[in-house]
Amino acid sequence: MSAEINFWEKPQAEEIFLIAGWRQWADGGSVSSGLPQYLIDLTNARKIGEISPDGYYLFQLPGAQQFLRPIVRHNHGVTESLQAMRNEFFYVELNGKGIVIFLGDEPHLDAERYTRTLLSAAKELKVKQIIHLGGVYGQVPYDKPRHVHAIISHPHLEDIFANLSVEASNYHGPSSIGSYLTKRAGEQEMESIGFYAFCPIYQFGGIENNEKNIIIEQDHMAWLTVTERINHLLEVTFDLTELEDLAVDLVNRIDAKIARLNSKYPEMRLEDFFGRLRDNFEEQTFTPLDDIWEDSLRRLGDEFFPQDDEE
Repeated sequence: MSAEINFWEKPQAEEIFLIAGWRQWADGGSVSSGLPQYLIDLTNARKIGEISPDGYYLFQLPGAQQFLRPIVRHNHGVTESLQAMRNEFFYVELNGKGIVIFLGDEPHLDAERYTRTLLSAAKELKVKQIIHLGGVYGQVPYDKPRHVHAIISHPHLEDIFANLSVEASNYHGPSSIGSYLTKRAGEQEMESIGFYAFCPIYQFGGIENNEKNIIIEQDHMAWLTVTERINHLLEVTFDLTELEDLAVDLVNRIDAKIARLNSKYPEMRLEDFFGRLRDNFEEQTFTPLDDIWEDSLRRLGDEFFPQDDEE
């Protein structure tokens, strides 16, 4: 075991999957950082290990010190806490399968060693498949399920595009840590799948008038859209009830903000803007066949074998 990796518990499930996210560049809607933390809290997943932060992070860079330095807290002169960079593994069993949830800080330095260490940890845990998460901001309807693009480490995984109603990514540009990981995983014949959800952003006022902008820091609709795919892919049941409610609340809050903007700035003609956005948007319909059969069988059962409400 690498000195950089410290596990104090090793999962013993027959099938183990790794869901990975980062506090990172490609974190629109907090899909990469917020959703893994949400799943950890939802399932009461326990911490089982960590990767040492040594050598991966900058302490100082002219002009960006406030973004890089760890946060320290003092109490009557005593250093009470130091919030350093973290790369942590959590574990929960769901539907008889082992789910490792990794949440880390994207490295500033030595991405090659960082990626190699994370893949070594996955091998040590006997992970069957890695699913990593990312978010990208774009002008998409706020009240529709999010589009999800996917990347894969090997062509034999391409069935997920049709089975999960996700689009194969053709992105060309600066790499996220997830893209880096997936490339290196493929070279080691490891299965890695990345889901990138497109989250709404509307910058009507630019940087001059932030009041007119709508930026969703925690896109619960995207979290729901991605978790539905994870449930189907891994054949597990992360409870979606709260996420469904949070997604509805998100839409209601944006509706309210748009109404306020319409009242204050009628010249923005927001109804026309969002109407065009919806007209040009093609939904990625996701209705897993298994779910259709389950719903149909349940309805048939209710019809032919009605429950006695008095029992």
